[in-house]
Amino acid sequence: AALVFRASLGRVPAMAFAMRRAPGAAWLALRGLHAQPTASLGPAAARGLCSLLPPAPLPERAVRRVAFGRQVRGFSAVAIKTPGFGAESITEGTIMEWKVKAGDHVKKDDLLVIIETDKVSIEVKAEEDGQIVEILLKPDDTAEVGKPLCTFKPGAATAGAAASTAAAPAAKAAAPAAKPAEPAAASGGDVKNLEVKTPEFGAESITEGTIQEWKFKVGDYVKQGELIAAIETDKVTVEVNAPESGVLTAIFLHADEIAQVGVPLCTINVGAAQPSGGPAAPSAAPAAAPAAAAPAPAPAAKAPKLAAAAPAAAAVAAAPAGGRAENRVKITRMRLAIAKNLKGAQETQATLTTFNEVDMTALMAFRKEYKDIFEKAHGVKFGLQSVFFKASANALLQVPSVNAAISGTDIVYRDYVDIGFAASTSRGLVVPVIRNVESLSVLGIEKAFAELAGKAKADKLTLADMEGGTFNISNGGVFGSMLGTPMIGSTNLSAVLGLHATKMRPVVMPDGSIAARPIMYVALTYDHRLIDGREAVTFLSAIRDQVEKPQRMLLEL
Repeated sequence: AALVFRASLGRVPAMAFAMRRAPGAAWLALRGLHAQPTASLGPAAARGLCSLLPPAPLPERAVRRVAFGRQVRGFSAVAIKTPGFGAESITEGTIMEWKVKAGDHVKKDDLLVIIETDKVSIEVKAEEDGQIVEILLKPDDTAEVGKPLCTFKPGAATAGAAASTAAAPAAKAAAPAAKPAEPAAASGGDVKNLEVKTPEFGAESITEGTIQEWKFKVGDYVKQGELIAAIETDKVTVEVNAPESGVLTAIFLHADEIAQVGVPLCTINVGAAQPSGGPAAPSAAPAAAPAAAAPAPAPAAKAPKLAAAAPAAAAVAAAPAGGRAENRVKITRMRLAIAKNLKGAQETQATLTTFNEVDMTALMAFRKEYKDIFEKAHGVKFGLQSVFFKASANALLQVPSVNAAISGTDIVYRDYVDIGFAASTSRGLVVPVIRNVESLSVLGIEKAFAELAGKAKADKLTLADMEGGTFNISNGGVFGSMLGTPMIGSTNLSAVLGLHATKMRPVVMPDGSIAARPIMYVALTYDHRLIDGREAVTFLSAIRDQVEKPQRMLLEL
């Protein structure tokens, strides 16, 4: 083999000697020449050397393979492996959807597959141009970090794919109304069925999700990039967009069914003409599609809508007035995860709740005086909750055990304060975290709170937004709660503060008179294994004192 390699550098006599002494090894080495980056053996030399092999020369195809090994080299299959999910605790996920299928040619940065974890969804993209050879993990399969997802041949497209690509400009030229971004198939190219698979969910531990809803039905025309389905996990909702324009020909997983990462969701007939009267394609005018490319007329595309409307109307008519119908729905993944975490913390910790009341008179007057100036100067609103965040951060530094947590046989004390707040979304409760609250001003807290609350409302929170936290605040007062006992949602926390509605209540004043004052009840649930009653009451009293006299926060008292 070494002599063959020397021959590839120009020492042909060494190759001849190797073939006479060990023809079998020389033949294997010739076959492996294409893997040598310095190979320079020409076709004629290869043919001459191969003729030295007894008893017969190599086939012409083998000679070509040796001569042009460099060109073939780039197409050897490699494995695309499951990436890390952004957190050490997340080691696996579920294949939610494959965006490609075996045999498809992809370009660099094309989305291949989406993997769902119990926190977020991860998108796996192509690192270079090439072809998908085989898909190893199907939808709903578990993908562990580092485990191969599929095999991939790097390199340029095959001759057939190149010809298809080359035909695109001609098709576009034949349809002047088409825009440059329209795929060639939509301008008269070959019609093909594209399988849309469950994407990744952004974290290894999230391996599956529940189909929340389909935005289209079979027979509808979808545009490239258009939202076609939403998949709910226990942390985030993943949107599935159409990879190409075409007609939705089949839906494999329906609402409330489990979608594992990589499992096929639907098929899209790419290249099918847009039905007349339907929505405009994103990149081409409807007139650009030739009549031959239209597999279904407009009435066929609209018929399912009418057919779907009829059963719905019949169901409404059949329901008796004052009936006793029941509607059974599956528990969402997020609700299951919340239940698991709450129950785990409840069974691990020895929790207890202490209460206090806060006179909001001074803070409400302070906010009323400065809220308009504050918003005009800084562009964010001045709310009451930011004051409780700042007061809690100061109190946590004064009573470190409330900011600590038990880890095995150790107590972990933190010299930083990361406060999570409960945010209600359409999918359930999420807890984004504001970092280093101890070093933030009220303005900084308001900005961070507004950003995270906006992301929660839009279902755009990422795993990083919800990781960690040393203390939580739950504000049931925004829903009108008068009093409640908040629950610790994680064993990484030792306490949670509950805020409630501010109501006018009679209060005995220092001079003995009775006056109506705006009072808020506050509650602190804490882990009694770590926090004693004295520390819990001291902590809650410190918050009360700062809120009742906001100037104390300026003095860090």
